Amino acid sequence: MILGEEEQFLSYNGEVLIFQLSKPKCVEGAADKTMNLRVRRMGFNRDTKTFVQKSSGVFSMHTSHLKNEIICCSCTTDSRTGIILPCILMKKKKRNNVVKYLLLLLHSSNQFEQSFHFKLDYELKEDIRLFTGPSVLWRHANKLFYISSDTCTVRSAPIQLSSVVWTGEIENEGTVVLGTRTACLPDSEDEHELSTSDRAIWGSEFFGYALETQKMLTGTCFMPHAYSTVVTSVYVCKNKMLKKQLQISLVAITHKNQLIWFQDGLPKGVCELPYEKPCSVKPAVTSGSDLLFVVSFASGNICVVQRRDSLQVVSTWQKVKSVLVDDFIGSGSEQLLVLFKDDSNTDVLSTFKITDLGAVNYASGVNYKHDVPAAEGLQENGLLTVQALERRLQAGCTSVQELQRHLRLKKRVILESCRALIDLIEERTHILPSAKEVKCRREREGLVSLWDDVENPPHSLSKETSLASKVPECLTEKLWQRVVDDNLVVGVKLTESFYLSLSDISLSLVMDQDCSLISPIIECRNKIVKLNKAFSELAVPSCQIEPPPKKIKLDLHSKSNLKKEFPKRCSIVQPDGAKTVVAVTSLSPLLAFHRVCCVVLLHAKKQKYRNECLQESKKITVLCGKILLSLEDISNGKYSVKMLKDNSYCTGSVEDILAVLAVSFRFSFQIVSSDYTLTPVNSWLLGEMECTPFKECHDNVFCHKVGNVYGTVFNWTLKNPLEGVLTLYCRSLTVLFQCLHSLSRVLPPSCDVKLLRSGSRGALTERLALALEKEMLTLRSLFFLKDRKAETSLTCGNEPGQKISDAPSASILDSEGGVQQFRKKLQNEREESVRSMNQTMNGALYQEIALKLAEAQLSSDMIVWRLS
Repeated sequence: MILGEEEQFLSYNGEVLIFQLSKPKCVEGAADKTMNLRVRRMGFNRDTKTFVQKSSGVFSMHTSHLKNEIICCSCTTDSRTGIILPCILMKKKKRNNVVKYLLLLLHSSNQFEQSFHFKLDYELKEDIRLFTGPSVLWRHANKLFYISSDTCTVRSAPIQLSSVVWTGEIENEGTVVLGTRTACLPDSEDEHELSTSDRAIWGSEFFGYALETQKMLTGTCFMPHAYSTVVTSVYVCKNKMLKKQLQISLVAITHKNQLIWFQDGLPKGVCELPYEKPCSVKPAVTSGSDLLFVVSFASGNICVVQRRDSLQVVSTWQKVKSVLVDDFIGSGSEQLLVLFKDDSNTDVLSTFKITDLGAVNYASGVNYKHDVPAAEGLQENGLLTVQALERRLQAGCTSVQELQRHLRLKKRVILESCRALIDLIEERTHILPSAKEVKCRREREGLVSLWDDVENPPHSLSKETSLASKVPECLTEKLWQRVVDDNLVVGVKLTESFYLSLSDISLSLVMDQDCSLISPIIECRNKIVKLNKAFSELAVPSCQIEPPPKKIKLDLHSKSNLKKEFPKRCSIVQPDGAKTVVAVTSLSPLLAFHRVCCVVLLHAKKQKYRNECLQESKKITVLCGKILLSLEDISNGKYSVKMLKDNSYCTGSVEDILAVLAVSFRFSFQIVSSDYTLTPVNSWLLGEMECTPFKECHDNVFCHKVGNVYGTVFNWTLKNPLEGVLTLYCRSLTVLFQCLHSLSRVLPPSCDVKLLRSGSRGALTERLALALEKEMLTLRSLFFLKDRKAETSLTCGNEPGQKISDAPSASILDSEGGVQQFRKKLQNEREESVRSMNQTMNGALYQEIALKLAEAQLSSDMIVWRLS
């Protein structure tokens, strides 16, 4: 046979099908009236690393001297069996400009079957597609025509179109044609709408047309109309119907040499192509589950674009005859077969390359004959290992992406909460995002709403704002700040108030500036410091450690997490003095802003009592004011602590004392001497440690000794000449050990020094008595609360004055109606008796009682633990 000029390549089930038109050799002088369509099935031999012919077939056609051509070939589904078969469209041109077209199917036995034929008075040249049926679709004179094996009749779609960019199956729609056409603008649109419409601006639009249902689909679910003037070819990767909405993922190539990824009608990625005039795009899924897009160009060049985090060109080839995608080596995943042009060799598969851009890489012209079989097996084992590692790496990357998305979501929630908090501080109503905005953001991130979307949410922060504004202004007396080493100390002096529970007070600092990148809430620790009016007693609680069984304290009424961010500290409450709440935070992060303004927010629990019973408990928030901090002020010592000697006294202000105590650690030691008095302790403080008492409270002395111990505060209290308690406020454990080492040199040898957990035993005993008394009052109030609410929430037995019926009289039991009446009455009394013996309590009441009782018992339990 003489090979013709026409050759078509098609991949099918891992084989390469080569279609060729040829004329048989005939006797000289005889008329040649036949044409053969020959197919050769070529398979890749992994031993020789070459393509070998497996089988072949021939289809003979009666022809004249006019030209026959292979128009195109593709793999389509035979609607009769549902099997995908190779399909070839042939053209036979006759006289009088009549063109006959044949559609052939190739079966596994290499037998050709003529599916149908049709005649036209013009040639097919534009947008020819083969699809399920088999069917043929084409465009002519801006009209859409198609014919299928079911009808064998050419049909015209009632639409005008400029081009066809894709044909394929869409869920619930059947075969759909995606094309472009001149924009069809409705007459109802006014001039302003025309000027802003994509269709009016670009003059064209996308549209989808379902052949079976003859229904038009909205083109914007594929791509925006603005791309209709540049897109030349499309491949739809995924389509599904979700909540009656068509969701589509596709890639498109443009004549501007770009490949664009679209998701649900929106562009998600773009890649610049290395060559001009891209013609077509096809996908490939390789061994690492990588999605590749193979782009062919009019110049005969090929490039491969990989989609992972972004679109990027990973490989290019030039002078390519054809590129096919299939599993040619039988590994279970797809590879690329690149056929190169080679004029020096008549074998069409002489120059090729098989690759998945990974471990699989076979090329013609490479000598594989001398490869050792063990080495080949080793290569295959290495390939499997690489594939497994790639899958594990891909799974790890997916997990990391999910975690990053979750962290971004948490960050956005925290920032939105911070904005709400700032609005609450400034007494503004916080505006929540609209339901439409929240819904769009939720769909992008794959979140599921736990409640119905409402345009105007009924709940807002207006109630909390009004609550903050109702707090009396006289609650705070003074707001101050100090800088001690690398700490910023902010203090709020409180006034005496009979309805505020001062044991539940804390401060929070919020940056009053743009917080788009970081959280505006400043993490800090809180302490409550109390000075009585005579400045004779100073009580600063250390960090109290709860006993192990009491690590978690329930607070079911709390609606925020501020308690976790800003742990509260309690102290001894005395009604004749003022208390100061102190917040301590790290100074270095704030200096990065050079100048920072912070809002000081005080949180407390407001409690009302009536007849020694807790009537109401409500959390409130109070705006104390703002503090300004700048690097210049700190350099000038504006907020520094000043402790100077003046006539044997330390002249530090109350705020300076509180700032030093707030950043210090407190340690109390009980010192007992059985043989000698403890007079040397006072001499040691005033002599070796160079301490001077504060002018405001003489019992506390400040250490002026040069060195690490400078700034340590001491409190020495003698119970009797042989026993006393020494309290140290130092900034580190190193300073504590230095002080104890110095003290041990002056104490008598028989002294016993014992570390106290928190306060003296007498003070703890007094606090325990008060706590037990409070627990009894709480229990009594809860008991009366239960009885009052039980009247409405519990189902009781018989009403007062009601008693069980006496025995029935004989006259009642004589009639059938009397018997039924007595039986019904007896059944009612029995049910009432059962209900009276099985009283129940609703969950809300039980939760309230359990919570209040647990809070009352927690304080006494902690004191008992400290005394043990």
